[in-house]
Amino acid sequence: MRSIGPRGAPIFRTETQARLLAALCLRTDQTWTLASLARSLGASPSSLHPEIHRLEEAGLLTATAIGRSRVLSIDQTHPVVKPLTEILDYLYGPGVVIAEEFGSIPEIELLLIFGSWAARHNGEPGPPPHDIDVLVVGTAERAEIYAAADRAQVRVGLPVNPVLASRRRWQSASDALIRQIKASPTIDLTPHEAGRKEHDP
Repeated sequence: MRSIGPRGAPIFRTETQARLLAALCLRTDQTWTLASLARSLGASPSSLHPEIHRLEEAGLLTATAIGRSRVLSIDQTHPVVKPLTEILDYLYGPGVVIAEEFGSIPEIELLLIFGSWAARHNGEPGPPPHDIDVLVVGTAERAEIYAAADRAQVRVGLPVNPVLASRRRWQSASDALIRQIKASPTIDLTPHEAGRKEHDP
């Protein structure tokens, strides 16, 4: 396995280990087997097996036999799981992925996650989100925005639903959806330069 890049070093041994932990800790609503993890991560089962074995030995991972499959899950009672999950969310969570995939589009003036994912992230109780809603304010081409959403969706394993709005629509809040977004928890992922320009007179 190749060494992890600058993002996670020196916390995790390899990128494979980090991405495996991110899938298990950040996508707990999914049922994971060795085969499904391999498909999701684009890795071979043989490369994941040693990492899974190490996690089981450390008491972080539990395996339940269902038929011929072993269903894998993080042991939420382990004392390091909560801080580990926070680290993984910071390094590999949906917010990071959305920012990366949309951040290179220069016409974006404001980039927000809203809806259930933002609400859970901000501590509001409720069921695990099944998708991620993203508001894009600016003049970017619709095809470019949807391509970024598709790339992000593949990486996070959840549907990514972009809502496009002009600066005028956002500032005037003339429709119910924009008013609802402004009144609800959001996560601002706007690239620094775009955010500065969006607030320039």
